[in-house]
Amino acid sequence: MKSEKQIPYYAPDGRPLGFRSVDAAKRLIEGGFVKPSYGRKGHLKAIWLQREDGSSPVETHARAGTRYSFLENLDAGRCWKLRRLDRRDEHGVLVSTRGVFLQVVTDCLTS
Repeated sequence: MKSEKQIPYYAPDGRPLGFRSVDAAKRLIEGGFVKPSYGRKGHLKAIWLQREDGSSPVETHARAGTRYSFLENLDAGRCWKLRRLDRRDEHGVLVSTRGVFLQVVTDCLTS
């Protein structure tokens, strides 16, 4: 006897809440209680509870944070490998990552 396929069920913050059968997952989707995630071939892969305000639980963009690498325009072309620690962002504001870099190096050297 073949076991019934189970679909993972997640909270809006990504915590796993268990599994639901395919039929139960489809009923939750049709009722508007969850948002589905489909694989590249169109198969249902997971279901996500909506946030309290009804918005989508999956963020469309990664959260913005401090940039630690900068695209360099060199004579030979553009380069990501050679990174400076102090640069200006797209608005011309000086961004210093030297302190963060030195903290990471210090943390790696101490046991």
